[in-house]
Amino acid sequence: MTSTSLQDSTGTAIPAPPVAKKIPTERIHHGETFVDNYEWLRDKESPEVVEHLRAENAYQEAVTAHQEPLREAIFQEIKGRTQETDLSVPHRKDGWWYFSRSAEGKEYGIHCRVKAQDTGDKVADWTPPAVEPGMEIPGEEILLDGNVEAEGKPFFSVGGTAVTVDGTLYAYAVDNSGDERFTLRIKDLRTGELLPDVIENIFYGVAFSPDGTRLFYTVVDESWRPYQVKSHVLGTPVAQDAVVYQEDDPAMWLGFELSADRRHLVLGIGCSEYSETRLLRFDDPAGTVSTVISRDERILYEAEPFLLDGVEKILLTHNRGAINSMVSLADPAELERPLADQTWQTVVEHSNDVRVNGAGVTSTHLIVSIRKDTIERVQVLGLAGLGTPAQQEPVEPAFDEELYTAGVGGSDYEAPVIRLGYTSYFTPSRIYDFVLPTPERPAGELLLRKESPVLGGYDGSDYVATREWATAADGTRIPLSVLRHKAVKQDSTAAGLVYGYGSYEMSMDPGFGIARLSLLDRGVVFVIAHIRGGGELGRHWYEDGKKLTKKNTFTDFVDATDWLAGSGWVDPSRIAALGGSAGGLLMGAVANMAPEKYAAIVAQVPFVDPLTSILDPDLPLSALEWEEWGNPITDPQAYAYMKSYSPYENVREVAYPKIAAVTSFNDTRVLYVEPAKWVQELRNRTIGSEPIVMKIEMDGGHGGASGRYVQWRERAWDYAFIADALGATELVPGAGLK
Repeated sequence: MTSTSLQDSTGTAIPAPPVAKKIPTERIHHGETFVDNYEWLRDKESPEVVEHLRAENAYQEAVTAHQEPLREAIFQEIKGRTQETDLSVPHRKDGWWYFSRSAEGKEYGIHCRVKAQDTGDKVADWTPPAVEPGMEIPGEEILLDGNVEAEGKPFFSVGGTAVTVDGTLYAYAVDNSGDERFTLRIKDLRTGELLPDVIENIFYGVAFSPDGTRLFYTVVDESWRPYQVKSHVLGTPVAQDAVVYQEDDPAMWLGFELSADRRHLVLGIGCSEYSETRLLRFDDPAGTVSTVISRDERILYEAEPFLLDGVEKILLTHNRGAINSMVSLADPAELERPLADQTWQTVVEHSNDVRVNGAGVTSTHLIVSIRKDTIERVQVLGLAGLGTPAQQEPVEPAFDEELYTAGVGGSDYEAPVIRLGYTSYFTPSRIYDFVLPTPERPAGELLLRKESPVLGGYDGSDYVATREWATAADGTRIPLSVLRHKAVKQDSTAAGLVYGYGSYEMSMDPGFGIARLSLLDRGVVFVIAHIRGGGELGRHWYEDGKKLTKKNTFTDFVDATDWLAGSGWVDPSRIAALGGSAGGLLMGAVANMAPEKYAAIVAQVPFVDPLTSILDPDLPLSALEWEEWGNPITDPQAYAYMKSYSPYENVREVAYPKIAAVTSFNDTRVLYVEPAKWVQELRNRTIGSEPIVMKIEMDGGHGGASGRYVQWRERAWDYAFIADALGATELVPGAGLK
């Protein structure tokens, strides 16, 4: 599979890239024939395919061997800034405090708990115990030690845990291959023994019924779509597990949770455009599942049943006549009438400037997650008078940074506090408890429980984050987050990196990342482009970057690159691009559209052959993708539009920059075959001399390998590839580990 050798810039001989044989496969749709020479690489059982992938790895290792010292330096910087012996802030559930520990030298977390006290002072009773890294506390129990569970296994990941209300049984789901199919086991915490009940091949999500006699879990179909919620009665054969609900529409995703007050099992069924909620009352002996609003109404909504002053109500977060969503209150009796005749009470009205992301309840307050001016924030208001003129004004915890992310990290129905997660680009993750407002304390109170420690002399004031705006060809202003070390001068000489995603209404929110500091410390100006297709500026921002407007995502990214090139910060010849998954599709698209603007492109688990994947309804998750990209099987216009930007089908004879496609053999979301085919086609067509490599993790899933040290090395590989291509390998003055 290799031929003559080449020489790299240092004169060292490197092997020629592996050349896959061509076996033409015809794909015919809507009268158009596409000949695919590399579809045979899809057969992962084939020894020839595995040999080819190993040859790709060998080539990649040879081409990037000179980057090993830089990779090692970045890995040591990540390790040197991370407090390896650390723990989470305990969260209270029923009579226990649950938390996890990590220990130096160990890859995986250790899940623990300790008994809680009830003194009658609610805020004191919800104040987490002081847990010290490396120090056991009296009465501490280990629920699950990931390091013990992972021993001798190629991969380890936990897909869900649950504890009974009385605290005696602990269920946990484990994946040992990276394919996101989990095995569920149940431990009796009184004896430490495992129950004989073992459930194979389940998906994420596990919950006990409030009485602890049943366990709910999700199952996927052949195309990897969660389609069944099942109920297992403890002590009975798994083969007898009842199907609580089965969703047969291949374009709908199914999940479940318990309502906040644990009176209902809430089934969520939906796609990105409309949804349906079904409820099962735990006190209903008949086990009837009722529908809140039928999917036929084409409303995107979430429903939370709860008691308001002892009366049954349903809280609706919905987009009925409200593109950015709003919150309403409904009586169950209203929901039995035709939708047009129903009367709902408005709780949070619609706004063109505020996106409502979700709402939930405690026994005393409504909690609303919103997004305003790209920033995710939290508001709370008392339940008294909800949906009436006597409704209280919302209270929002106040933070002092311009660019930050604040989200609900957990709430318990009876708790006097809600847990908040807070982070910004240069503020490490913080955990707060927000004491819910009372007449005595109307503004509530923000209590800092923990700021994640960053070692190595980290000082956030060494770095600068600003909000800038690029302008698209159609006049749209695209928000950018521009991050740099304060030592970088605006003299057009620095290196730059543009990162983007831009799909599924996902927002690239401000967040702290230790690994990213290694690039900033080498003088790279890091731009996060909040392009259309994401959710940063409300629902329309998403809708302007999906289906037949998808190309806005790609052109916005190129416009962001042009902003950086003209900003005075960087040398335009020293810009790289980075993106993963749907952001890897973005990388493939911009590589074809504007290869001359980038010195290097790193595409992580890249969705670069989208048409082949979505045209096959049997492939994992394909049908669910129709809401995002359109359905090219039935719609010739959707087919032609996707065909016009599919990275693999639009590779052309131009000089491509250095490209690295990074993937995993067992990824079930974006199959390895996509980057494997793409890399072959790029090498066939490029008229440039820059290397195009594929790095494949033979034991990982969609998130790469599973242990934290392995993940740090993967990130170090990506960043070293970028820094090397940009000539940004040396630390700027005053930067680096102290």
